[in-house]
Amino acid sequence: MLAKRIIPCLDINKGRVVKGVNFIYLKDAGDPVKNAKFYEKEGADELVFLDITASYERRSTTVDLVKEVAKVVFMPFTVGGGIRSVEDIREILLAGAEKVSLNTAAVKNPQLIIESSKIFGEQCIVVAIDAKKTKDERRELVPLAIDEGRKGKVVKNSPSGKNGRMSTKFSSGWEVYINGGRTPTGLDVVKWAKKVEKLGAGEILLTSMGSDGTKGGFDIELTKAVSEALKIPVIASGGAGKIEDFLEVFEKTRCTAALAASIFHFREIRINEISNYLNEKGVNIRR
Repeated sequence: MLAKRIIPCLDINKGRVVKGVNFIYLKDAGDPVKNAKFYEKEGADELVFLDITASYERRSTTVDLVKEVAKVVFMPFTVGGGIRSVEDIREILLAGAEKVSLNTAAVKNPQLIIESSKIFGEQCIVVAIDAKKTKDERRELVPLAIDEGRKGKVVKNSPSGKNGRMSTKFSSGWEVYINGGRTPTGLDVVKWAKKVEKLGAGEILLTSMGSDGTKGGFDIELTKAVSEALKIPVIASGGAGKIEDFLEVFEKTRCTAALAASIFHFREIRINEISNYLNEKGVNIRR
């Protein structure tokens, strides 16, 4: 059985760590390098660095900042945001990251998952999935199509169905969003997770948009649905507010890691407190 991991996340916007609620209402949470150094001393199992506006702003991840963070951490380090090509992945790995996280690029170009996993190894490729609960399990949706000439907007170009539209069944009840949670894709979360696993993803970073920043606990239903459908590791993200939330997500789902941000950035809970608590409860923690 894989040991469970506790992972702090640095959401980066304009060179600063930020944290919001439901992907909006961003609040400054400090300097990325200082935060990374703190988490190294705290004994975090891994660190995730996400440039949260890079894809939406159609720019690359701030590589120089990645290099600075990499200098102060020795734990596994994952970087995401604005990564669109094999060349981008190579640059991020050379900057000091151990893994890259693909979200928008994976949806727009699934072939990138295949190519990158073959070149760098599946262990390097994390696919991030931002999931939002759908109001109904069946909706009328325009199939995803990205028009690069129109700033990455979803366009109506499907020839199928009435007026170019077709019915999409969300069997899981969650839809995949891209561009930092701004753009719905029409993709069912569980089906998409299964697909990227087959394409060569080595891990899934699963974020519940409805739970993000609320501190009301991880989305157990979502995490359970995805983690039980896959063989690769799943990182649960969104909603951590107290120590017990980590125990619950590990006991009730098959996720192998739990990621949090605000409770760590604002020093509400220390990582070693969580580790000690989980160890006392019999959870196999990476140490």
